[in-house]
Amino acid sequence: MKVKLHADVLKDQNAAAEFNREIFQNHKTLVINLMSSPGAGKTTLLEETVKDLAGDFNIAVIEGDLATDRDAERLRALGIKTVQINTVGGCHLDARMIAKTLPEFELDHIDILFIENIGNLVCPSGYDLGQDYKVVILSVPEGNDKIPKYPVMFRRTDVTIINKMDLLPYVSFNLEEAEKDLEAINPKAQFKVLSAKTGEGMEGWIDWIKDAYQICAEH
Repeated sequence: MKVKLHADVLKDQNAAAEFNREIFQNHKTLVINLMSSPGAGKTTLLEETVKDLAGDFNIAVIEGDLATDRDAERLRALGIKTVQINTVGGCHLDARMIAKTLPEFELDHIDILFIENIGNLVCPSGYDLGQDYKVVILSVPEGNDKIPKYPVMFRRTDVTIINKMDLLPYVSFNLEEAEKDLEAINPKAQFKVLSAKTGEGMEGWIDWIKDAYQICAEH
């Protein structure tokens, strides 16, 4: 039996995403939604990214977690405005959650807003937060099967980052295979390999952010 839906179940969520997007665009704030499984290195990557960009840009973060503000405190220690969202069991952030945090930011003075989503390779991919770009982080200890096993996540992202490349000598991760898997489902996505811990490959990621900001500022 087929069930016909006469209303968009995500109508309110999508309306909130458009509301957020209009606000971000009016303030020319670049918004990047970072997604990954738990432990892939989102927060460490954010810490190093902030250190690299802080001299040239005003940066803020919305930090999503099921519980605690431990990651938020790590980012606040760098001197950047960070607002915590605890979902208390929810597996993703949605646009309405983001909208509720916006009064806490002075967007006129924020060039780049990072949203660190809940650690999950399934739920976050389906929710538009009003961001300019979606970025997914995959760490080499997770193995080569994640891109084909979670195609929706990787199909909907603008950039795929392979993190923890310093561990490549110790695991069986195959970079060429991962790049081919991504090309097969999302040929437009950029593929970047780096180690947030050692800094290797970070320049390509930082240059991409600067280019993305320039595009945002010109529109």
